[in-house]
Amino acid sequence: MKIKRLILFIIIVSLISVIIIYFVNSRQKKDTYEEYQPQEEISEEQERQTIISLYFINKTTRKVEPEARLIDVKELITDPYTTIVNMLIEGPKNDSYEKAIPEGTMLISADMSGDVLKLNFSSEFIDNHKGGKEEEEKTIESIVNTVTELTEVNSVRILINGEENQTFKDGAVEFSQDFIRND
Repeated sequence: MKIKRLILFIIIVSLISVIIIYFVNSRQKKDTYEEYQPQEEISEEQERQTIISLYFINKTTRKVEPEARLIDVKELITDPYTTIVNMLIEGPKNDSYEKAIPEGTMLISADMSGDVLKLNFSSEFIDNHKGGKEEEEKTIESIVNTVTELTEVNSVRILINGEENQTFKDGAVEFSQDFIRND
């Protein structure tokens, strides 16, 4: 009789323990569930935009620095080089920057040859440049840093009205070699 009572007691205690453990566990699981919050939907216009960096001269520090621009990807698909260089020619949106490419300069053509981007500028690139080796180097740096943001471009060759081996008016910077990015 005592053994039956002991066995009955153990079974009751075991059942109570199982019930308590079940309720404790089910309570913890309820606390860990969170209601799903859907993300904001992306509009078709947002899907088509990307950020590019255009390099301009900082008016205060006189260093060539990037300016981020949001641009529609469709503008880059057909001729990314012409699009980007023309944006560089147009100048910065930020008032603390100034463009490095002289006024009146036009991009005649932009062609890839291997990993070299050949940029053919109008004569205003030379004629309207304010001169000085430092300013000339900043103009080249602005162009090279901008177009080498594109992975396929490793260097830049500058032509003036289709002619190679030109120089700025003072001869300090020659276009006889390909220009590479110097970080």
